[in-house]
Amino acid sequence: MISAVAEMYEIHPQTLRLYEREGLLKPSRTEGNTRLYTDEDLERLEFILNLARDLGVNIAGIAIILQMRERMEEMNRQMQSFVEYVRSEMLTRFQQAAPSSSAAIVPLRKPVVAGRTGPSRNS
Repeated sequence: MISAVAEMYEIHPQTLRLYEREGLLKPSRTEGNTRLYTDEDLERLEFILNLARDLGVNIAGIAIILQMRERMEEMNRQMQSFVEYVRSEMLTRFQQAAPSSSAAIVPLRKPVVAGRTGPSRNS
């Protein structure tokens, strides 16, 4: 609830209401319209308070930082998905090529056999 969170973080409840109005926090609500803060909400609040208190960032700056952070997290999810897709494709292709042991994903040089005559490095 808002009063418990405000007390826990030593801020005024109006500050929490302001953060909500500005879209920085989005606590869920009960049927009686009481704000309920999840662990994720509290982590986000701690991040906001760190920016505001320790770094002196204003509300507009906090909003921009949070938006950029969310975009970076989304880009990371997309990259992870892409990497997993490539890994899956490579594994599938490798398994399809496995029956013929001479097939390789990357062409290999023919092995050098000991005792063969050929150009030497010293000549």
